[in-house]
Amino acid sequence: MEYNTTRNHLIMKEYGRHIQKMIDYVITIEDRDKRQKNAHSLIELMGFLNPHLKNVEDFRHKLWDHLFLISDFKLDVDSPYPIPTRETLKPRPQVLPYPKKYPRYSHLGKNLELVINKALKEENPEKRSGFANSIAYYMKLAYNTWHKELVHDDAIRSELNAITDGQLEFTTTPFVKAYRERDSRESNRFQRGGGKGGYQQRNNGGGGRNERNDRNGKPGKHYKKRFK
Repeated sequence: MEYNTTRNHLIMKEYGRHIQKMIDYVITIEDRDKRQKNAHSLIELMGFLNPHLKNVEDFRHKLWDHLFLISDFKLDVDSPYPIPTRETLKPRPQVLPYPKKYPRYSHLGKNLELVINKALKEENPEKRSGFANSIAYYMKLAYNTWHKELVHDDAIRSELNAITDGQLEFTTTPFVKAYRERDSRESNRFQRGGGKGGYQQRNNGGGGRNERNDRNGKPGKHYKKRFK
């Protein structure tokens, strides 16, 4: 019994184990003409097993590259295309330079510092004031996101002064709605239930019109029948 743990590594799974075994056999053929003839037969078989590659540009070129790749570049045959090497088919990726930026206030992020630097270069006083208000609004929004509560304007003003050395100061109060305030308002609205039409949630979990009142707030017909 042959198990996968005892077999060689399957280089290209889309061609299957049998193609890899055939290529390993062709490598062992000593007669070059016979080896070349078998290599062409393998190319035809590989194209038949993968018809979707016919839509790819340079279809046969891809097959020959795959043939040498599966043979671990040990197959010594002539190819109608340039014979690839391990370096050309599997080039090492270039090292990506990682940006080394250390923001002064990491909890606000690097982008806010870029906006602040742009605001400091602005000479128009109206635009400069608009930048300051937008920056203060974002700072309150970031604080609200992480702490789930509103922050006092004095704290934002002192931190903005520390970042900009007192060069930026917002004039209007940037209003940011707290999550707790919004959630409590939403829960109170659902708990009150009902409205102008006399709708409210029943105790048994169902929803619908109150049996006692109709749309106009008058006793409903079911309620009248029950107490006649």
